[in-house]
Amino acid sequence: MNMQDISEAAEITPSGRIDRARHGWRAKCLQRLVRMSLPVPRSFAISADTVRMIAQGRPVRPEALREVFAGSGLVSVRPSAVMPEWGGPGTVLNVGINDALHGQLAGQIGQENADAVYLAFVQSYAIHIARLDPDMFAQDGEGALSEALRRYRDEMEEPFPQDPTVQLSEVLRSMARAWDGPTARLLRQAKGAPADAPLGLVVQEMALALGPGLCGSGTIQFIDPLTGAPRVTGRFRGQHHGEAVGSGAETLFLTRDERGPALEDTAPEIFADLVRFGIAARERLREEMQIEFVVTGGQISVIDAVRVARSSRASVRIAVSLARDGIIPHEEALMRVEPRALADLLHHQVDPLAPRDVIARGIDASPGAATGRIVFSAAAAQAAQARDEPCVLVRRETAPEDVRGMHASVAVLTERGGTTSHAAVIARGLGLPCIVGASGLSIDARARTLRAGDRVLNEGDEITIDGSSGEVLAGAAVLLPPALDDAFTQLMDWASAAGGLAVRANADTPEDALTARRFQARGIGLCRTEHMFFDAERLPAMREMIFADSPEDRRLSLERILPMQRQDFTSLFEIMAGLPVTIRLFDPPLHEFLPHDREGLRELAESLDLPLSDVTRRVEALTEFNPMLGMRGVRLGITVPEIYDMQARAIFEATVEASRKGDPVVPEIMIPLVSAMREVELVKTRIDAVAAAVRNERRSDFTYRLGVMVETPRAALRAGDIAAHSAFLSFGTNDLTQMTYGLSRDDAGRFMGTYVGQAVYAEDPFHVLDQEGVGELILTGVQRARRQKPGITISVCGEHGGNPESIAFCHDAGLDYVSCSPFRVPVARLAAAQSAIRTRLAD
Repeated sequence: MNMQDISEAAEITPSGRIDRARHGWRAKCLQRLVRMSLPVPRSFAISADTVRMIAQGRPVRPEALREVFAGSGLVSVRPSAVMPEWGGPGTVLNVGINDALHGQLAGQIGQENADAVYLAFVQSYAIHIARLDPDMFAQDGEGALSEALRRYRDEMEEPFPQDPTVQLSEVLRSMARAWDGPTARLLRQAKGAPADAPLGLVVQEMALALGPGLCGSGTIQFIDPLTGAPRVTGRFRGQHHGEAVGSGAETLFLTRDERGPALEDTAPEIFADLVRFGIAARERLREEMQIEFVVTGGQISVIDAVRVARSSRASVRIAVSLARDGIIPHEEALMRVEPRALADLLHHQVDPLAPRDVIARGIDASPGAATGRIVFSAAAAQAAQARDEPCVLVRRETAPEDVRGMHASVAVLTERGGTTSHAAVIARGLGLPCIVGASGLSIDARARTLRAGDRVLNEGDEITIDGSSGEVLAGAAVLLPPALDDAFTQLMDWASAAGGLAVRANADTPEDALTARRFQARGIGLCRTEHMFFDAERLPAMREMIFADSPEDRRLSLERILPMQRQDFTSLFEIMAGLPVTIRLFDPPLHEFLPHDREGLRELAESLDLPLSDVTRRVEALTEFNPMLGMRGVRLGITVPEIYDMQARAIFEATVEASRKGDPVVPEIMIPLVSAMREVELVKTRIDAVAAAVRNERRSDFTYRLGVMVETPRAALRAGDIAAHSAFLSFGTNDLTQMTYGLSRDDAGRFMGTYVGQAVYAEDPFHVLDQEGVGELILTGVQRARRQKPGITISVCGEHGGNPESIAFCHDAGLDYVSCSPFRVPVARLAAAQSAIRTRLAD
């Protein structure tokens, strides 16, 4: 194989042809440092094609490598993948040392230091290149070098290689094969790399960090990796040359520090040069970089520079700072922030530097972290709230009647469920940290105990829920506060200016609406009215209505709820101040409002003054085999029309009231679970009648928009017919996914991890929208609806509306807006802006 390009064309020079796709990120970065006239040791880039041929067994001609050793005689070999996060084989240092060079080094840096350098390479070569037993080469101290050379000779039946080019060729071969191995492939695929990702290698002359004068190695960076604030951090290790430690070794702080000596005081000129290099790297490389350097007798060599590892909080501050300083455009700053990173800024987070006592793991259903005492019921949560005591609601799975307990808690933990289970959806809406599907837990609500492995926790014990990682921690963890600072606000302003899909919020309460306004949602895309019926003041009237024997009796019961519903909607309209508010009519089956345990049935019988047997029979009659596919949504609205009549009246009366006080209100009324055009016609007729009645009674005119929530496959397929009677369509992707797959969104978490792990599904379809199946239904629905009514408004209001990958699909599908939980609005706004930017860049 011809490898002359190693010593000729691929030397890293300012004008050399170094290409990231061929030579990797490290080679390209080093070339940029060379172009900046930084003191980079002579370096060579080996292309990915060459590395691939070496891995396939093609021989390396030693004479092609000799020029590499023309300088100090020592070189290092480092991986250079296309993306730094893909990793690569470990760096190999001190390649080229042999008996002759060892003797020369002894005269330059002392016998002890020379021995340390030679020993470090022999150990590294024997273990990582020759693949010998590490325990055989673990010795250190006097005589260790001779012993290591002897053991190598005994095991390999030949002396340690003395030809530097032979050493280098074997190192290249070993690193090439390591990259090509099955374990390495799996590791980099987990980091997002393709299985056949290329690898370049960089060979660089080594600067000695041992010897007389100021010598050592270190790293320096100029921002705090946790917060992104300007701050010099790093370390300088005097007389440290890789693993070789010389006499007089010490570690210095970089900046002045009362805890010990600092490089800034010991060598102010060197420190000033490092700061200058950092400023230049930030401006020329357009990034915050960590610089790796070596000092040899007071002279600096810049060995490498890598992007500073950073937290989500820091990534926002760094991107905004670079844009404000004119180093990158605003739109590039937007593209540099992962949308999910914003979730970490909105909530408390567990300090990543603090210790963690993990007792269980589950699905990270709602981000943030909180500490509280365990409670096992909604009533216990409310009691804890009354005592002003933070609590964590722990349930096998939550039901609608647990919502009040969730409101009273600082976090939620369930044994069952998935990313769109009841607990997950409600917790995201409330901004509560939540973990679901923690199958390693065993809950005994009667004994009020929680078992996690061998550990048993009792009600009242303190735990921390890390909803960002899915980890349950024992005790109180160290928490970082939210970071809704100036950088966050600036990023969101730039996102608004970038355009893209509008983002609304799913909001059921005034608190939700206020949060939506704070995060600049463009309205409410989904108000789930059924949650309002579980309030303690309304539930008795709701149950009376369920047990009523005639339409008139049902209307009488609902009249007690009417003023409360009217106030609900008036508050939402006033808070949103003229922004659109989409109200979904009553959706769940009636049995959800009834107790099922004997004690609850007895209390209900007493409150209704009915025999327990009558109540039990009625509850059993309402129970459905498959309630999610039973009499709910529009089916209930048609068979028990008094509910929708009451809700429509409450909406219209609230419209009149709110419009008199402030901005004109045009309510959007959404019919759930539609599957046929005739359902829309029937509901529209009754709602139009209620609107006419309210106009006459209040002597006030108003308009409203009627739309459909597309949750069934049939509704998506018949979207053209349905659009004829609708002002808007909103795809409820939670139920649409459930019905398309035939999966229960509450139970899928039990096996979803296995399915994703074995590539049955690429992702959890309740977390990332399934573009091939559910997405196909959405595209079909959009096409047919717009063919029938070109100006119809179309949106997504399921939890996918807060998922960045799903938002990109919605953008490409031509939707008008997405709606998501209030605390996911910033995530969705950034994702929508990025989709718009990508479209502009592609045009």
